Amino acid sequence: MSEFSSDGASAGADPRTKAECAELIAEVWTLLDGECTAENRKKLKQHLEECPPCLRLFGIEEQFKALIATKCSGDKAPEGLRERLRLEIRRTTIVRDV
Repeated sequence: MSEFSSDGASAGADPRTKAECAELIAEVWTLLDGECTAENRKKLKQHLEECPPCLRLFGIEEQFKALIATKCSGDKAPEGLRERLRLEIRRTTIVRDV
């Protein structure tokens, strides 16, 4: 069963459209990472308060981020790999059309 009704609005949140929800979904990681502007954060949080399906999705993404942080924290790449990556980054050339 889809969380969106056939008329394009989120189930349980009549004023929200599929496009508004898609916009939130695209921005959810900037909110979780604290990388969005204060204005955008306010807009996203207001949407979450008014749209249960998006709030549910946000909760899943928040849990996923916490799980990744728990399982991957503290691990560092071996120094040899880090040095090879630094070398490759320095050797990378960007070619642009003129």
